[in-house]
Amino acid sequence: MHDLIQLSSDPLDTAAAIAFVTDAAAGAIDVFLGTTRSDRNAAGQDLIALDYDAYAAMAIEQMRDIAQRARQQWPVLKVAILHRTGRVAVGQPSVLIAVSTPHRADSFAACRFVIDTLKAEVTIWKQEVWDGAAPTWVHPSA
Repeated sequence: MHDLIQLSSDPLDTAAAIAFVTDAAAGAIDVFLGTTRSDRNAAGQDLIALDYDAYAAMAIEQMRDIAQRARQQWPVLKVAILHRTGRVAVGQPSVLIAVSTPHRADSFAACRFVIDTLKAEVTIWKQEVWDGAAPTWVHPSA
C-alpha cells in the first residue's frame, strides 16, 4: 500500500492530504489537525510557538509502521500522516492525519489510533517557546 508519510518544515497542505486519501470506495474520510494552542506558563509568559525536532529516518519508518498497523485493525483504504519540523506558531497545525475507509466508525477509530500511537511512539520532540523565557522541553506523553 502507498501512503502519504511526510516530515517537513513547510506548512501542512490539508487539501492535498484529503485529495490523497480520497477514494471511490471510501464512505468516510476522517481528518485530524493538531494545532499549536495558546497557553500561559506559571510565570505569566505567553506561548508563542512550538519547535519540533525529529530523528527523520526513524520517524518516517515509525509512521509507516503505524499506518500498516492501522490497516491490520480496520479496512483502511488510504492514510496520510504529515508532521511539521521546526517552528510552528500558535494557531498553526503541526500534525495532520487523514484516513479513508468504507464506513465512518472505522475511519474515526483508525484516525484516533494513528494520532495516539504517533504521539506515544514516534521519535519527534517538541519544545515550548515562551515570550521572554527560555524554551522548555515537553514530555513525550504530553
